[in-house]
Order: sequence, then C-alpha cells, then structure tokens
Amino acid sequence: MRAAVFREPGLIEVADIPLPEVGPGDALVRVRAASVCGTDLRISKHGHFRIPAGTSRVLGHEWTGDIVEVGRDVQGFAVGDRVSAAPNVGCGRCAMCARGLNQLCPDYEAFGITMNGGFAEYLLIPAIAFERGNVFPVPAHLSDEIAAVIEPLSCCLHGQRAIGLSAADSVLIIGAGPIGCFHTALAKRAGARQVIVANTRQPRLDIAGLMGADHLINVSELDLREEVMRLTDGQGVDVVITCVSKPEVIASATDLAGRLGRINVFSGLGDGARPPIDVNSLHYREQILTGTTGSSVTDYGDVIDIVATSDIDLSPIVSHRWALDDIHAAMETSRSGAGMKSVIVFGEVA
Repeated sequence: MRAAVFREPGLIEVADIPLPEVGPGDALVRVRAASVCGTDLRISKHGHFRIPAGTSRVLGHEWTGDIVEVGRDVQGFAVGDRVSAAPNVGCGRCAMCARGLNQLCPDYEAFGITMNGGFAEYLLIPAIAFERGNVFPVPAHLSDEIAAVIEPLSCCLHGQRAIGLSAADSVLIIGAGPIGCFHTALAKRAGARQVIVANTRQPRLDIAGLMGADHLINVSELDLREEVMRLTDGQGVDVVITCVSKPEVIASATDLAGRLGRINVFSGLGDGARPPIDVNSLHYREQILTGTTGSSVTDYGDVIDIVATSDIDLSPIVSHRWALDDIHAAMETSRSGAGMKSVIVFGEVA
C-alpha cells in the first residue's frame, strides 16, 4: 500500500509499505480522508519524543475510512462501517484514565505517533482502540472531509467545557485559523451572546464571519484592547480563548478579560517559552486561567453528535484537497497559513 512515511525530521517519503496484518481484535480501514494538523507539521520538522530515532511512522491522526476487514473478536463494528477515532488511546489503568481523561494518560498510544496514522491507503485499528472506546461510527450524511476534521473540533469542545462557556458570555477568540473558526462555531452553538474574533489576516477573519462571529477585529489595523473595550463598554470579555502560538498573545489575555473572566490557553508554545502573566489581574479581578490539550473520548463522541444533528457548517474550513502523492505540498500549504485545513483525499481529488 502507498503511504507518506516519516523517516526522520525533515524527511517524509511517499513509499510502498506492507499492508497491516489484522489480529483477532483489530480492524483494517481503507482511509477515505485525512486532515493535516499542526502536530503533523511539528513532527515532520522536529520529530517526537514518542518516535525513537530510526523509527518510521505514518503520520496523520485526523482521519476517516471504511472497515474492510475485521477480526473475529471485534464487537459492534463490521465490514463496510465508516469510522473515525479519538487519536489518544489511554492505558486504562492510570488515574487520568479512571477519570475518563485519556488525553492526559502518561502512557498513551496514539494514531500518527506511536501507531501508524491516516496518511496511507490503509490503517490498522488495534484491539486496544476498540477496548478503550476510541472508535466511532461516522454518520452517513457527513462528508469524508468533514469527518476528517472532527478531531480538532472535539479538542475545541474540550477547551470550552473547561471554562464553562455559556449563553451568558461574551467571548474573544484570538486567532482565526481553523482552530479559531472551530471555536467560533461552537461558541455560537452554545448561544454566547457576543463572539469577537481577532486575527491579522482578513481572509481568515471573513471565514470566522461565516462561522458566526458577531465582531471581527483585524489587529494589523486596529488596537485589540481598544476594540474589545469599545465592544464591551469598558468591561472586558467574559471568556478569552487564545488560538495563536505567540507568548505575547497569551500574556495579553488578562488585560482583555473582565472581572471573573475565564481564559483558556488553547495554543501551546515551544518548551522555552514562558510568557509573563499578570497575577495581580488574576487575583484582584478573580480571573481564572486554564489550559487544555486534546480531547477525551467523551468529547469526541459528543462532537460527532453535534455535527450530525445541528446546522453547524464546517465546509468553509476545508480549503484544500490533495492526493497522497502531494503530501509535501499539503504540508507546506498548511505551514504557510494559506487557506485553512488541507485534507488528503483518497480517490479522485476535485
């Protein structure tokens, strides 16, 4: 089968690799679509501590496909089922797994990191993924491209749950890339009374507008704090979600949130980045600072239900479709910030 294989930092090779062997508790999936994520870009450039030097790995943890072979011990799934999976598979034994927080398991397995992912014609779902409840059926009316971006949407749902986003809130989302637009769509679905999105690029802001943003702030032309205070009558917002990997953005969040404001640091930074935080603002205005990473199996299943049963339209976020042989162009397009999500499509690319 054909696959885009990470060999070492800076080297991804499209090559023929053996078709996975299916054990009694496993299933083989013919991949239909796989989305490029920032994590894929970081691994391709810098590697990953869970991928030892000299180890080849098929990246891609945002995928959907059809089951074409199923082991005799697999229950609840059959050949022909279209599925996707929450990528982080917990050990099932630790304190985090006991609380349903598989994404915080210190001994996790993950598609596209410790297990081969979706940038291949076929993907093996191992028995442990079925056992831990990571595998989900995909509703028939969802397109392959939308099914492939369920995973980052589930991460956004996890972040919003951590800060208890509700209809009473004014929300500022900093960053209008795919993640910022996912947050916009979910905040509007939650009924947030005011959704403000800030970004440096107008085309991305325009897409955030399509996703339901009430106010768009182009920070290359306007002062962000001045605009936020203008829009909130000088009070600041109830919720700030940072979707930009810049220390200065995270450091500014306390100035943008009002009293009892809640801040979610959704975007990570490099290991050396330690942005200054205004602790006095947290203290005297009783603000809450949170951080979230990934999503739980529960978040993942809930997002599938949300997309399947609501009028959320995620199609504006899928801007580029590529064949597997064009994986380098897909990654470079994603890295450049051009457009939104790049999706590898197996079959004819429109």
